[in-house]
Amino acid sequence: MDEAEPVEEEGSGIKKEWLVRYSEVFLKSDWVRRGWEKRIVDTIRRRMPAVRARIERGRIWLEGDVDPEILRRIFGVASFSEVEHVQLGELEAWLLDYCRRHDLGSAGSFALKIKRVGEHPFTSAELAAKYGDLIRREFGDIPVNLKSPEKTIHIEIRGSDVYIYDHVTKGAGGLPSGVEGTVVALLSGGIDSVVAAWLMMKRGCLVAPLYISIAPFLNEDHLSRAEELVNSLKAYQPDIELHVIEDRYLQLARERLVRRHLERYTCILCKRRMYRLACDFAVNIGAKGIVTGESLGQVASQTLENLLVLDEAAALPVYRPLIGFDKEEIIGIAREIGTYRISTSGSTECTAAPKKASTAAKLEKIREIEVSIEEEIGDLTEEVR
Repeated sequence: MDEAEPVEEEGSGIKKEWLVRYSEVFLKSDWVRRGWEKRIVDTIRRRMPAVRARIERGRIWLEGDVDPEILRRIFGVASFSEVEHVQLGELEAWLLDYCRRHDLGSAGSFALKIKRVGEHPFTSAELAAKYGDLIRREFGDIPVNLKSPEKTIHIEIRGSDVYIYDHVTKGAGGLPSGVEGTVVALLSGGIDSVVAAWLMMKRGCLVAPLYISIAPFLNEDHLSRAEELVNSLKAYQPDIELHVIEDRYLQLARERLVRRHLERYTCILCKRRMYRLACDFAVNIGAKGIVTGESLGQVASQTLENLLVLDEAAALPVYRPLIGFDKEEIIGIAREIGTYRISTSGSTECTAAPKKASTAAKLEKIREIEVSIEEEIGDLTEEVR
């Protein structure tokens, strides 16, 4: 691992670094933790090649041209701070200078939070009391407020090294990108499926998004939105690319369903077909399952009975990260990750959907319908691009 030398700000003597924290990674065995720490650092380096890093247990230290907007979209990073690095013997003088430069004097209240690593003669509480009194004498007896201060100064002491900062930026969190392998995410261009894909990214998966074109029931707006959504996910997985399958099955099947007054099963047959196509595609690229944006009970095809029927069509595991979410929770995540506006631009209607869809399809009945349709229309070879 490269040893990152602290950056000294020209003309000021201030040494600048970035402190990166992770959370779940810390709980793993030493062997797994070291591998996952390295995965986070490797991701940081790929996204910001000019940045150097060093690792300590529970911390990653960066120096160089760090872009906080990129850093906060790297999975595995729980939070980060720009810090000033000094030696313990310099702390007292440096702390007052830091407070002046960071405008502590205008704050209505403050708190001093101290974390120690290693052997030290004083406790964190004793150090907080000592340096807190020093600050108050210097800045006119500013009140201390430990619950909701206007300004918080953080001091992290690690051996003889001290790091000072006053801001913590939340990261993407989760597990490092790719540690759980690859999954295929069925992407519709709507709100839910892209949030589901993002949540699987957060759990350490690389996502291969797949859009299944069922013209003429979905117009070009749907595909355009799917493409734009995938572009937005590049902020989290830069090499992500949308795969498209052109499929005529639904068009041919629906004609037969309508003729036999069975159109209430349209969505079930459509989704089972999509599951099969997605599983075939996943096998071809070595993925470990498929991801959907289904949430229990949200629409007719997402009842427990219908999900059971859908799963039977899948040769690989079907992952549904939104299964227990309500719509407002899903929308909240979509807004947070920047996909909501894209997903809601234009029509999201599928014109193949029946007025009254089945909420409790029976597997035997669905299999019987599928067999009869396949006998009529034969095998269809999908086109992947």
